[in-house]
This record gives sequence, structure tokens and C-alpha cells, in this order.
Amino acid sequence: MKLSRDLQAFQQRIGHVFADPELLIRAMTHSSLGSATRPDNQRLEFLGDRVLGLVMAEALMSEDRTATEGQLAPRFNALVRKETCADIARQIDLGAVLKLGKSEQVTGGRRKEALLGDAMEALIAAIYRDAGLEATRAVVLRLWAERLDRVEADARDPKTMLQEWAQARGMAPPRYVVQDRSGPDHAPVFRIEAQLEDGRAASGEARAKRAAEQEAARALLAKVQG
Repeated sequence: MKLSRDLQAFQQRIGHVFADPELLIRAMTHSSLGSATRPDNQRLEFLGDRVLGLVMAEALMSEDRTATEGQLAPRFNALVRKETCADIARQIDLGAVLKLGKSEQVTGGRRKEALLGDAMEALIAAIYRDAGLEATRAVVLRLWAERLDRVEADARDPKTMLQEWAQARGMAPPRYVVQDRSGPDHAPVFRIEAQLEDGRAASGEARAKRAAEQEAARALLAKVQG
């Protein structure tokens, strides 16, 4: 099967030429266009999520051989979350080659966080099915290189992570509500609750409002991702 010109150019952007072009076509086919004769990318997305997780887990352990599980886990989450996958998809202009049904096209599907993240995971699976783990690892590590370099900084910002998590699922940004302020004026202690619009919430406590918000966001992230 011969690929269209835009998919041929896309192969050059990702650094992998498919032996089986049908895998790439399937990875780029959203369920809004899928049919019995045109498989969509959902099954590949399922596999790609796991392959990405393995590659990132191995990379993090190799990068920092002394890190504890507690230190590695937030870095891992920052690297594999849907928002990061969507950012990488934008980096390689994946949206331009997504195959969408009319409903998704007219509602801006090529820019949607969830669609881009899912398609990026499907692409990873397609490369894995086409050429194996080593070829996939090479592509993923090249595309994620900058993220790996700054992952500690990303992992330390739970408010941003929580907001991106909510936005990827079509929710409004989290709200932060002061539940209590105790202690003397010169050394107050704030208890703040982070709230999602679906009702899930968690609290954090600290001597500064921003720090309490970060603690609340971290607690709520642990709840929704646990």
C-alpha cells in the first residue's frame, strides 16, 4: 500500500518509515471515521499507552539510579500523561494527518488534547508492531528528550498537572477554596480544598496559601490517578 504524500512526510518527521503502512493509517484513524472495513486507532492506543510506560520507566531508572519509587512516580506521571502525549503530537504536527469524521473536523478535532494524546499513543503502538521495542524506544526517547531533561521541574508542579488533567477530560479548571485559616497573624496556617467540577476534592495544609493549594492539588491528583 502506498501512503499519501502527507503521511510520507509525517514518517520523516517522526523518524520511522513503516514496513507495513497500514499500521500508520490505522494509528491516524479516529473512531469518528472508523468502520468495519476501516479499523480505528483505539486498540493501538491501548497498547501504545503500555509501551510508552515501559520505555519511560526504563529511561527514568537509567537516568537516576539512586531515585526511590516515590521520586520516580511523579516524574513518570509527568512523562506519560495524556497532556504530554498531546504536546509531543503538536511538536510533530500529528493533527495535520489525523483522519477524522465530519463531526470531529467541524468541532476542531485536530486541536483537541484528548484526540492528539490518544493518536500519539496509537502511533507508538504502530511503530512497536511494525519494528519492535528497540525501534520504538529510539523514536520515543528522541521525541521525549527535552521532557526527560526537565521532568523534575514538571513533576514538582501539581497545580499545573491537575489543571491539565481536568482540561484533557473536558472539565473546568479546578477550584481552590480556603476551608480554614488558623494560627497567629504573623504565622498563619491555611487549609485549602482543591475541587473538580465532578465533585471530587482533596485538602492540603501549609503556612502559605500557594503551598496549601499545591498540597491540595497533589492530594487530589493522587486520588484521581490512584
